[in-house]
Amino acid sequence: MTAADAQVREESLAVAHGLKQQEVGLLDELIVRYQHRLLRYLLFLTSNREMAEDLFQDVWMRVLVRGAQFNGQARFETWLFTIARNLVIDQRRKRTMSSLDEMVDSRGDDDRSIGFEVADGQPTPFDRFSSLEDREQVAAALLELDTLHREVLVLRFHEELSLEEIAKVTKAPLSTVKSRLYRGLAMIKPKLERSRPRVEEAV
Repeated sequence: MTAADAQVREESLAVAHGLKQQEVGLLDELIVRYQHRLLRYLLFLTSNREMAEDLFQDVWMRVLVRGAQFNGQARFETWLFTIARNLVIDQRRKRTMSSLDEMVDSRGDDDRSIGFEVADGQPTPFDRFSSLEDREQVAAALLELDTLHREVLVLRFHEELSLEEIAKVTKAPLSTVKSRLYRGLAMIKPKLERSRPRVEEAV
C-alpha cells in the first residue's frame, strides 16, 4: 500500500467513525467537500437540473440517516455516488422504470441550456488539459450518449474513480464497466470531431 493509499484509507475510516458517532459539523464538512462533484454527477445522470437538485438534497438526507452504514473500507465518494445512483433509480421506478438500463432520454430542444457547469474551483483531470470551449463540447457530446455509457465516462474522467470503484457504484461486473467505458469513448469520439470546425473552414 502506497503512502497515498494509506492516507485515503485513514481518511475514509475517520469519516466512518465520525458518521457513526454523529460528530457535530461533519456532515457540513462533507457537503462542502463533495457538493459540486455530487451535483455534477446527478446532472449528467438525470439530464434535468431541477430533478438533480432535488435528489442532491435526498442524498445528503440519506447520508445523515444511514451514515453508520459506511464502514470506511471504500472511499467515501464511492459510497456517496452509490447512494445517489440508487436514488435516481428509485425516482425512475416511480415512472415504471426498474433500472438505469431502461432510462430513455426524453430531452427537449432546450436541453443544451440545462447548465452543466458546477464551478467549485477544483478542476477535474479533463479540465486541466482543456479550454472552456472544449469542456462545453464534451458536455454536449456526453448528453448525446445513453445514460449508462455517459455515467461511466463521468465517473472515470470527471470524478477520477477507478474501474473497480465504478463497478461498486454501478453494481456491474468489472468486465461490463470496461466494455461501457471503451464503448462510450468510441461513441463520443466522432461526436467531438463533428463539433470541431474543419481546418479548411478555419483557413
